[in-house]
Amino acid sequence: MNKNYEFEYRQYVIGGVAVLIVIIYLIRLFTLQIMSDDYKKNADSNAFLKKVEFPARGVITDRNGRLLVYNQHSYDIMVVMKEAKNRLDTTEFCNTLGITKEYFIKRMNDIKDRNKNPGYSQFTQQLFMSQLTDEEFSIFQEKMYRFPGFYVQRRSVRRYTYPNAAHILGDVAEVSRQDIEDDEFYMPGDYIGKQGVERSYEKELRGEKGVQIFLRDAHGRIQGSYQNGALDRSPVAGKDLTLSIDINLQALGERLMQGKIGSIVAIEPSTGEVLCMVSSPTFDPRTMTGRNRGKVHSALAMDPWKPLLNRSIMGQYPPGSTFKTSQGLTFLTEGVITPGTTFPCSHGFYHKGLRVGCHGHASPISLVPAITTSCNGYFCWGLYYMMGNRKKYKSVQEAMNTWRDYMVSMGFGYKLGIDLPGEKRGLIPNAEYYDNAYRGSWNGMTIISISIGQGEVNLTPLQIANLGATIANRGYFYTPHVVKKVKDMPLDRKFTERHYTKASKKAYEYVVAGMRGAVTNGTCHAANRSDYEVCGKTGTAQNRGQDHSIFMGFAPKDNPRIAVSVYVENGGYGAEFGVPIGALMMEQYINGKLSPESETKATAFQNRHITYGARNR
Repeated sequence: MNKNYEFEYRQYVIGGVAVLIVIIYLIRLFTLQIMSDDYKKNADSNAFLKKVEFPARGVITDRNGRLLVYNQHSYDIMVVMKEAKNRLDTTEFCNTLGITKEYFIKRMNDIKDRNKNPGYSQFTQQLFMSQLTDEEFSIFQEKMYRFPGFYVQRRSVRRYTYPNAAHILGDVAEVSRQDIEDDEFYMPGDYIGKQGVERSYEKELRGEKGVQIFLRDAHGRIQGSYQNGALDRSPVAGKDLTLSIDINLQALGERLMQGKIGSIVAIEPSTGEVLCMVSSPTFDPRTMTGRNRGKVHSALAMDPWKPLLNRSIMGQYPPGSTFKTSQGLTFLTEGVITPGTTFPCSHGFYHKGLRVGCHGHASPISLVPAITTSCNGYFCWGLYYMMGNRKKYKSVQEAMNTWRDYMVSMGFGYKLGIDLPGEKRGLIPNAEYYDNAYRGSWNGMTIISISIGQGEVNLTPLQIANLGATIANRGYFYTPHVVKKVKDMPLDRKFTERHYTKASKKAYEYVVAGMRGAVTNGTCHAANRSDYEVCGKTGTAQNRGQDHSIFMGFAPKDNPRIAVSVYVENGGYGAEFGVPIGALMMEQYINGKLSPESETKATAFQNRHITYGARNR
């Protein structure tokens, strides 16, 4: 009898398929029961109600202990979909909360939409409505027994004491989907810091959540605390922050910058602590709270004057003549000049058909009076001779990169590392930059404008203030920071380490002398005082329209307490807006208040607005 191989092979195939199916089922069963905890979670959700207890967020004070940000009780309405299904009088519910039925339907659908709410489960509490006031909560609580599946969860919301320092403090809002994906700490409906220190110190401020576990019966009704609360966990409050900001100084700066675009930054040279950081235009942080926060934020984001932009760390501007101090330090240390070296300046720098204009002053001129009078010609000649010195540098590229290294050591061209989100780096060009721009054919004449803080050079107002602090310290700076202390935690080491520049300490003494001369007998004369010595440097940065008004200085000359930069877009000469505003800021901080005469000046500058066109926005 012939053997039927076709039948025998078919038998093996069918048997193999059956075994494969069994193996697949076993693997899936193992995955569901052993590797996955989805079913366990659902079973737990049926048996238990886990009520999250939110910690109090850390409060924020200024350097003198004045309360800036605190917490106020608020209430969220939570819903467990499994319990609320088909058991709710929707009309009465909406009337109680003052919402429309359309809003109710949309909100319930959004909660169940896993694209919008990736953590959705019909067995766990989901956020329905946030931040009820005490009055709204009282009305809802009286009728809550009529709304099965709905619960009230107590938490706190942020409140701001002053209408100032919005860019520093930041704000708190509901987490985004990305926030949830980035950190398992968060669940839909949680709050997170969005801007300022609320964002950069989020982990310190937020604290640790607590939880209460309640036992349910077969009908989902709560029977009491599970195991008498043995597994409950109390919340741990967030850590309090003490800022380095002086809120009175901050408030004055915001007054002085009303009706103007620009920035004021003040730093304590001996610590790197930021004493104030004004960005204008600004906004009232008290408006960025509650359920209207989203509408307010959208309106600010659409504002053409960009009040949400922190110009102190995000604005990138030509530093103008304040930059001449860094050039003098570089030329002296590199031996391009000596303190006695003089250059001609007959109303400007003239060479090989190129002219860079300057105002009238004595000529020829040496370094200290060149800083005092803000001579353009002197620093143009200095850069020209540095770039063309073939005895010291093999090529213009080597000279350029040496120059760049000095600038970087002074805190330019890279982020300083302040403890606020969004800082920009500015721009310090190097040899490669100019090789690409000019195809390798360039020299000191090509780039002469960078010697006076124009051309390709851009700094942030924070970097200009840090330059002032570095000169005040005669050659070193600390990474600027706005948080002075985190409760029960040491300050990050990067804020306590000195950063020394490449310039010599002796070179700094000559620059300080020039800045002191600018106040006693030069462009910063309006800042001169009899009770303490001020050192300063004006800047007037060229612009398509009216020039920008800049001031950089510090006081007192010895043992300085404050370094400040003022940048007023389209403010004209540095002496017009920059110097008087900077002088008022230094007086407020050093003396603790303004004199009656200075208060009159402050009011005048507060009311002195600049008219801007559309391109300035």
